[in-house]
Amino acid sequence: MVPSNTYSHSKPSKDAALAAVDTLIRYAGDDPHREGLVDTPRRVIESYDEFFSGYAADPDAILSHTFEEVDGYDEMVIVKNIDIESHCEHHMVPIIGRAHVAYIPNKRIVGISKLARVVDIYAKRLQTQEALTAQIADSIQRILNPKGVGIVIDATHQCMSMRGVYKRHSTLVTSRMLGLFRSDPRTRSEFMTLIENR
Repeated sequence: MVPSNTYSHSKPSKDAALAAVDTLIRYAGDDPHREGLVDTPRRVIESYDEFFSGYAADPDAILSHTFEEVDGYDEMVIVKNIDIESHCEHHMVPIIGRAHVAYIPNKRIVGISKLARVVDIYAKRLQTQEALTAQIADSIQRILNPKGVGIVIDATHQCMSMRGVYKRHSTLVTSRMLGLFRSDPRTRSEFMTLIENR
């Protein structure tokens, strides 16, 4: 299944992508034919295949493999400190941080590695952190139908630390609270307390 927000036009050929990197090297002011740069276009394209692999993956399919034998467990499930490596859609430079993902089961649970994989799938696309946070939460809510979902992401943006205002130590914190995490202040408070005790 192709993710619904995937760009619908045809993907450029590998040769076109290699030529584009060659152009960017020349735009930067260097010679793409000098020894150290001759193989750079290929390496950049291979890196892009990794950086943006989320476009070829379906997070809903990952979350669909659930377990119903939970012995009545209905308390919060939290996976803390999931590393995030994404790219800013405005400048195409890295966003590096951590996500904390929580949900309250409603008769079904999912393997914890699946939650980390869903984070990776959405992160490995051109993103804003705000959209990334919402996409992760909405996907978990839609597929698992839990009693609530809570997501917090804390990340540094190299579009802010390496250019522009040059604020190296600033981080952006975003959150998305659904269900009980939004309606019950005690649930939200418990979640925030637990992720702060790292």
